[in-house]
Amino acid sequence: MIIDLEKFISEERPFWTELEQCVRGLEDEPDRRMDLTAVKRFHYLYQRASSDLSRIKTFSTEPEIRRYLESLISRAFSEIHETREKTRRFRPVRWFFRAFPRTFRRHIAAFSLSAAIMLLGALFGGAVVGLDPGSKEILMPFSHLEGDPSKRVAMEESAKENRIDDHKAQFSSYLITHNTRVSIFTLSLGMTWGVGTVILLFANGVMLGAVALDYLLAGEGVFLVGWLLPHGSIEIPAILIAGQAGLMLGGALIGWGRPVSLAARLRIMSKDLVTLIGGVAVLLIWAGAIEGFLSQYHEPTIPYGAKIGFGTMELVLLILFLWKSGAGTGTSRNKA
Repeated sequence: MIIDLEKFISEERPFWTELEQCVRGLEDEPDRRMDLTAVKRFHYLYQRASSDLSRIKTFSTEPEIRRYLESLISRAFSEIHETREKTRRFRPVRWFFRAFPRTFRRHIAAFSLSAAIMLLGALFGGAVVGLDPGSKEILMPFSHLEGDPSKRVAMEESAKENRIDDHKAQFSSYLITHNTRVSIFTLSLGMTWGVGTVILLFANGVMLGAVALDYLLAGEGVFLVGWLLPHGSIEIPAILIAGQAGLMLGGALIGWGRPVSLAARLRIMSKDLVTLIGGVAVLLIWAGAIEGFLSQYHEPTIPYGAKIGFGTMELVLLILFLWKSGAGTGTSRNKA
């Protein structure tokens, strides 16, 4: 008999949440294989939730909790007694359009934190440039950005031939390789308990904010958006997702009081980290191609309106992809 229902629910809810995460992972990726430790943990959580359901059924005042547990246990039972033959063949299209966005949504809190850190850095970088224009030499990521933005825009727009016309493929490959390295590094810094990831995200935000405000103060906002949006609408979210993965790794190392060993936490998180950084690599391939073959062309070669419209379309499609792709059977969430 349950004496204190509120205390009982508070104590048991973390175990229900952990079981739901396990079940959702198996539903999202039917080919996933669990080691013996994970199987034992899954079976323990299933038995515990079943026991909780039998105990809570005596309380007619908690129908929502009862329905939630019934649904959760039913889903867990289905996974335990699944008999279909599972293929181990990697299917890249299914992985990218289903596993990647589902994994992203499952850890949306870490992505929100990643975005907040970079935004804070951008605000700081913009404020520093606004108060002290001489700081550009320290904050700008590339030397060609340290000069007068208007002079650079005039030079870019008056150039008869684009300076990378003969090297577009090489330039694009360099961007893809460089940005992918930065993303993997951002994830890897999660090994510093997330501190390194936070610093790198903040530093990237500082540079982005400094460049943006410098061009805006010079009255070159249209050029700025037309230059950055076509590739930045994909590249910046990709860096943020890499930061999301780094923060997840840092969180797994810290543990936050979870009654799970470090090895188990890393084992549970590893597949999601690989999925996220793999998705980031795919996004950066697209962003690098766009930056090499489109972003470096300016008016009158390509109207800024066309570039801005294209970049806006990319951003909208990316949001829809991350938010909706892969949603369907097996991903619904029942919450108490």
